[in-house]
Amino acid sequence: MKTKLAALLPDLAPWHSSRDFRLLWVQGLITYLGSVMALIALPLQIKELTGSPLAVGAMGAVELVPLVVFGLYGGALADAVDRRKVIVLTEAGLGVLAVILLVNAMLPQPMLWPLYLVAAAVAALAGLQRPALDSLLARIVPHDQLAAAAALNALRWQIGAIAGPALAGLVVAYAGNVPAYATTVVGFAVSVLLCRRLSPVPPIEHAAKPSWRGIVEGARYAWSKPVLLGTYAIDLAAMFFAFPNTIFPFLADELDADWALGLMYAAGAVGSLVVSLTSGWVSRTQRHGLLVVFGATAWGLAIAAAGWMSQIWLVLLCLALAGAGDMLSGLGRSTIWNQTIPDRLRGRLAGIEVLSYSVGPQLGQVRAGVTAGWTGARPAFWTGGLACVATVGLLTLALPRLLSYDARTDPDAEAHRRAQQDEPPPTPTRETVPLEDH
Repeated sequence: MKTKLAALLPDLAPWHSSRDFRLLWVQGLITYLGSVMALIALPLQIKELTGSPLAVGAMGAVELVPLVVFGLYGGALADAVDRRKVIVLTEAGLGVLAVILLVNAMLPQPMLWPLYLVAAAVAALAGLQRPALDSLLARIVPHDQLAAAAALNALRWQIGAIAGPALAGLVVAYAGNVPAYATTVVGFAVSVLLCRRLSPVPPIEHAAKPSWRGIVEGARYAWSKPVLLGTYAIDLAAMFFAFPNTIFPFLADELDADWALGLMYAAGAVGSLVVSLTSGWVSRTQRHGLLVVFGATAWGLAIAAAGWMSQIWLVLLCLALAGAGDMLSGLGRSTIWNQTIPDRLRGRLAGIEVLSYSVGPQLGQVRAGVTAGWTGARPAFWTGGLACVATVGLLTLALPRLLSYDARTDPDAEAHRRAQQDEPPPTPTRETVPLEDH
C-alpha cells in the first residue's frame, strides 16, 4: 500500500538535482503570492471606478499588443543573451510598476488611466521575461526529469493560487487596495534578490542577435511541427473561449455571493493541486499529447457547467474540476515543449508559447467581458465552455500527430535526449555550489 501511495506522490528529483531549480521554485512562489494581490485588486478597482464589465474586459485588449510584440522579441532575446539578466531586469521593472499602482491607490481620487497603462506595461515586461524563464528549465534540469519538474512548477503555482487569491480577496475587501499593492511591491523586491543568485545562463556559441529573421525562423520551425502546432492551437482556443476570470466579480454579484470572490479565483488551483499531489505517474507517462487533448476538453466542459449552476458551492466545484483539466493539459504541453525543442531555438519557441498561453487569456477576457455585457455573466461561461470543447475536437481531428505523440519514439524528443547526453558537465564555480552551502 505504501509503495502504491509513494508512486502517486510528486517526484522530487529535480528539486534534489538542481540548485537553480530550487531557487526558481521559491522565487516563483514568492512572486505569485505578491503579484496575485495586484491581479485581483486591479480588475476590482476598475469595476469600482466604472461599474462596467466591458471596462474590465478591456484590460485584456490593452495588454494584447504589448504581449504579442514583446513576447516574440523576448523569445529572440532569450536565445541571444544571458537569460538570468533578462529575468532580473524584467522582475525589477515589474516591481516599479507595482509601486505606481500603490501610489495611484493612495491618491484621494485614484485615476483610471494609470491602471490601463500599468496593465499594458506589465504585459510588455511579462512578454520579455517569460521566454527566458520558460527556456531555462531544459538547461537546468536533466531530460528525464522534465515532466517531474513541470509537475513541481505547477504545484508551486497552485500553492500560490490557492492561498494568494483567498487572502487577496479578504485583504481587498476589508483593508482596501493599498495593502494589496504594497504586498506586491515587497514580493517583487524579494524576488529580485533571489533571481540575482541564479547561475549565469549564457547563450549558445555563435548565437545570432535578436532580429525579425530569427523570430521568423522560430515560427517556421513551429509551423513545421504538427505536435507543437497542436499544443499551441489547443491552448489558445481553450483560453480564448473559456477563460472567465475577469467576470468573476459579476458572477459573484449575480449569485449574491460577494464573500466567495476570493474562493472563485482560488477554486481552479484547488483542482490543479489535487492533480499535482498525485502526479508521481507523470514521470512514467509517455503519451503527453493525450494529456493536452483530454485536459483541454475537461476544462471546457467544467467551465460550461459552472455557467449552468445557480448554487455558489456547485460553481466552485466546477471551477475546481476545470483547474484539474487545465493542469493535465499544461503538464502535457510543458513536457512536449521541453522534450522536443532544440536549445538554439528554445527562446524563440518559448516566445511563441507565451502567445499561446498568454494571448489566449487576454483575448478571453475581452470575449468574456463583451459576452457578459450582452447576456450576463452566466451565459458568458457556458457558451464559452461549449465553444472550447467543439474547437478542441476540430483541432484534434486536423492535427492527429498530437494525439499519437509518444516520447519514446518521437524523433525530435530522441534528438534532444541525445544532445543533452552529449553535453559536458558544467564546470563548478562559486555560483553553482549547493543552496544549503550559502
